[in-house]
Amino acid sequence: MIRETENQRTIRLTVRDFAQKEILPNRMAWDEEQFFPRELFAKMGELGLLGMLVPEEYGGSGMGYFEYKIAIEELAKVCGSIGLSMAAHNSLCTNHILMFGTTDQKSKYLPKLASGEHLGAWGLTEANTGSDALRMKCTAKRDETRGGWVLNGTKNWITHGISSEIAVVLARTGTPLDSRGITSFIVERGQSGFAGGKKENKLGMRSSETAEMIFEDCFVPDEQVLGEVGEGFIQAMKILDGGRISIASLALGIAKGAYEAAKAYAKEREQFGKPISEFQAIAFKLADMHTQIEAADLLTLQACQLKETGKPVTKCSAMAKYQASEMCVQVATEGVQIMGGYGYTKEFPAEKYYRDSKLCTIGEGTSEIQKLVISREILKD
Repeated sequence: MIRETENQRTIRLTVRDFAQKEILPNRMAWDEEQFFPRELFAKMGELGLLGMLVPEEYGGSGMGYFEYKIAIEELAKVCGSIGLSMAAHNSLCTNHILMFGTTDQKSKYLPKLASGEHLGAWGLTEANTGSDALRMKCTAKRDETRGGWVLNGTKNWITHGISSEIAVVLARTGTPLDSRGITSFIVERGQSGFAGGKKENKLGMRSSETAEMIFEDCFVPDEQVLGEVGEGFIQAMKILDGGRISIASLALGIAKGAYEAAKAYAKEREQFGKPISEFQAIAFKLADMHTQIEAADLLTLQACQLKETGKPVTKCSAMAKYQASEMCVQVATEGVQIMGGYGYTKEFPAEKYYRDSKLCTIGEGTSEIQKLVISREILKD
């Protein structure tokens, strides 16, 4: 494992302590009730976790992807839902404004997003255009009289679709299938015609809010266009490069939580007069789990390094996301198996890790899409 700096170790311990005190006592109640703990994010903002990649001049922590990876991991080890919400806020909404916003847009929106006063959402996906974003039906029509755009359509499966104060929304401004026919907009909660819709009832990640965002003749002025008109899809692909690192980190955290819980149980649970960890069948499962986690961790660290140094990261981030998410499901499954009947009950955390793990193979690009991205990249050579 790559050695962490003293500062990175401090961040890990700080976030770990926060998760143990603020999240662990509530995680099952939140999960059962599908309760999104909005007030928790104000505390996370105070800790610097909601603007980790944002420069200090805009109120952020001014950190890099290594520190960001660590923070998501430590949250996800306790609760994948909170790790997911943090990731979506940071790498999608906030980072989109950071990467493509004007100085005025950054000054207006980033400080409140970084502090936790405002929560961010990112609207790309629609009911019939998950991986096929170029066929999106949400449109933005030019309104010359008012100097802006009128949005109409619905975005689906959006993290913080109801509770966010700020949303970055991608809408079609050109013809379908045109990669330069989509534009990004910053939409503020409270703007006429913008509302949250149905909240999804999910298998896992139940305390991370997932909902529709609905736009009905929602007027957005020109000063809320992000970047150039028509470059939204190109922007989104760049945002997703960083987003894949987020989900890889999320998957690592869930997997590490599942592994640590299973190992602790195996060392305490006795059968036939000795701890089950002393049986080769269980010991080998733990060996496989640990090895797979380490391999995915190194691939994710490599993606962080490429991102930090400004080198092409598309292939590596897709590999990290693909490997880590598939590994996460496998490790979480074995965690339940090691605990047997107890692993199938809500008395132990194994079943929650198991339920939460599956989202990692779906969100921000399915495993099949990651393989498509990877294959395209390797076949360029």
